[in-house]
Amino acid sequence: MNTLLKKDLRVMMTGLLMFISCLAYSNPGNGTKEKEDVYKNLPFSMPEVSKPSFPDYEVNIRDFGALSDGVTLNTEAINNAIKTVSSKGGGKVIIPEGLWLTGPVVLLSNVNLYTEKNALIVFSSDTSLYPIIEASFEGLDTKRCQSPISAMNAENIAITGSGVFDGAGDRWRPVKKDKMTERQWKNLVSSGGKVDENGKVWYPDAGALKASVLMTGQNSGQKEITDEEWIYMKSWLRPVMLSIVKSKRILLEGVTFKNSPGWCIHPLSCESLTLNDVKVFNPWYSQNGDALDVESCKNVLVTNCFFDAGDDAICLKSGKDEDGRRRGEPCENVIIKNNTVLHGHGGFVIGSEMSGGVRNVYVSGCSFVGTDVGLRFKSTRGRGGVVENIFIDNINMIDIPNDALTMDLYYAVNDSPETPIPDVNEETPVFRNIYISNVLCRGAGRAVYFNGLPEMPLKNILIKNMTVTNAKKGIVINQASQVNMENIKVEDSEIPAIQIENATGVIINGKEYKKDSGKMLLSGN
Repeated sequence: MNTLLKKDLRVMMTGLLMFISCLAYSNPGNGTKEKEDVYKNLPFSMPEVSKPSFPDYEVNIRDFGALSDGVTLNTEAINNAIKTVSSKGGGKVIIPEGLWLTGPVVLLSNVNLYTEKNALIVFSSDTSLYPIIEASFEGLDTKRCQSPISAMNAENIAITGSGVFDGAGDRWRPVKKDKMTERQWKNLVSSGGKVDENGKVWYPDAGALKASVLMTGQNSGQKEITDEEWIYMKSWLRPVMLSIVKSKRILLEGVTFKNSPGWCIHPLSCESLTLNDVKVFNPWYSQNGDALDVESCKNVLVTNCFFDAGDDAICLKSGKDEDGRRRGEPCENVIIKNNTVLHGHGGFVIGSEMSGGVRNVYVSGCSFVGTDVGLRFKSTRGRGGVVENIFIDNINMIDIPNDALTMDLYYAVNDSPETPIPDVNEETPVFRNIYISNVLCRGAGRAVYFNGLPEMPLKNILIKNMTVTNAKKGIVINQASQVNMENIKVEDSEIPAIQIENATGVIINGKEYKKDSGKMLLSGN
């Protein structure tokens, strides 16, 4: 083994030992304090996440004229209650048991929006109630409709209790025919809306169909569209359900969010964010139906949550391309612990919008049940940004149709072999120093897929104690440097193999592999 490789391995093992040191403590419970459970022996330094606190003052939305009949629009009553409590220095706004119909709700500083058990808050499907605003979506500055729940430049805020928030997402979302049964599709089409000329996508109205024809993506081509046209096409600008922007000391606890128009929970440029015992349910066919997208935030706790998503479930982002680099705000100091994911494109995800960087992340004690991919890292040329110091431990998965673990820097790209290799610059994404241990997966399309860039290979990736059973394919490593897999086992029903191309410093179960090793049996199985 050459001297350079030995030096790289020493660096990698130092990081791994730091990571393993945090595995000596138990799961939360049994009276153990949260501080000891969550922060003890973290492999990086971060401050404790500050939680909001509120004065002993409360109001009930009924006192502001709210009616629980499922017909009365309670937008004014709920927002007036929030304004009153905020103006008096803070406290609790109670949404009691009942069925409450409302338009958009704006959360203000020092307010805890508390929902009692059996409180069901349903947002109106009348799109005229949601004005078009300047916003950020999928990492780009853009136009969207106002979110059902939003906060901007707020401090000391919370949504707590036991209630359920329904975002009326069916009114906003397009639906692909191939994601429904024939009967479901027939019922959807007969309910109204418009179908594209190919008969493959249903849109909620003619305006959304027109917008889909004018634009190839969510945000492309918006500058050429007039305000009058957008009013007609506004359902295309479907909002995230809960938008919290440039805010501090935020708590979401105990509540359930379901049926979001777009992404469900989207904190952006926030500090000191806590999600505990939060549930998100979106239909599996919902386009852009992410459960949680934490973007350019710092000091974050996500614990004991349950997500069932139509897209990525727990996702970290930091802006897209030039817009994200100009913002320059990494997503950092994040603890994700003891969460469960059903469905979703990815259980835990970083990217693809990560142009501001992602760093200092610890994921532990999570279960993924039937997600398309388990652990998913994705980016592409043009993003820029550095993803580093990612620590993942104690992950259980079953029935993963694609990769149990993937790192792909060619996300949504179909380059040909003749595509020229660009120089490394600010648009080059970097993934490095990623440590993963104690992963069990029963059933996967492929165990591991690493695909870096020729000009920027994946670097310093350590995998320790990973077992994938009932896998259809083994391990693929391309354009990577210093990859060490220790005690990795793949039970492959077809061809138990590893495939290595354009890689250096690859060690699997103690055996060093050359740059282009082709397909081989995985030793140690």
